[in-house]
Amino acid sequence: MQKLDRLVWTAGLSFTAYGVRVGVRVNRAEALDQVRDYLPPQWKPSSSPMVDRLYSLVVGGSDSRPNVRRFNLLYGDAARLARSLELESVLRSFESDMQYYIAEAAPRRVFVHAGVIGWRGRAVLIPGRSFSGKTTLVAELVRAGAVYYSDEYAVLDSSGRVHPYARPLAIRQRESTESERRPVESLGGSRGGQPLSVGLVVVTEYRSGARWRPRWLSAGQGALALLNNTVSIQRNPEAAFPVLKRVVSQARILKGARGEAKSVVDSILRSLSE
Repeated sequence: MQKLDRLVWTAGLSFTAYGVRVGVRVNRAEALDQVRDYLPPQWKPSSSPMVDRLYSLVVGGSDSRPNVRRFNLLYGDAARLARSLELESVLRSFESDMQYYIAEAAPRRVFVHAGVIGWRGRAVLIPGRSFSGKTTLVAELVRAGAVYYSDEYAVLDSSGRVHPYARPLAIRQRESTESERRPVESLGGSRGGQPLSVGLVVVTEYRSGARWRPRWLSAGQGALALLNNTVSIQRNPEAAFPVLKRVVSQARILKGARGEAKSVVDSILRSLSE
């Protein structure tokens, strides 16, 4: 960390999100505008010099020597997290690590890897890790008129209500690991603003050619599905268990493999309305 501290840092910012304090410093002041595009929803500037985690971004670019480019580097505290000639790649690493750190450390919220939409005053929660197809399904639900809450984390309070985490959707092209960041408005949708009770949990993942034949699960089975996707379950299980129990006590749990997202949207919304 001392070696990093000795570098020349020209600008920085600190912010709070969900009760976690984060700092970012850069060696080129103009890079801060790009950093802000990757900050979490509902972040707020902070004037405190004390942070829980400090990110250091070294912007490379062209060297004084012809045809030579310097790497862009990202550090989280003292550990190097990313090294790339492409600044966007490093910023995506920053976003991923920062979001996960906040999700794990948030003192008054439980974060579950899940997509979330609102429908007629209740929430549909779709637990799943990356590449399970949750963003694609959330996008189709939004196109059908649902209100967008999240494509990455369900943020739960102590009562089991889900709060918005409405970052731009990270929509992947089929058979690709790269994603395109798209605001929900580009899909004709809108963002939720108020916390909602969870009415339906849909445990599903995309499988090519699969037919949608879902079955209802018990509350206990639903809790296990949420536990498997809860970020802080190992660090702070005593805070997570009661919240997840409240969610499954008030929601119905549906499970099934799905094919194309468009083919299951009506069934999911109908299940919530029943």
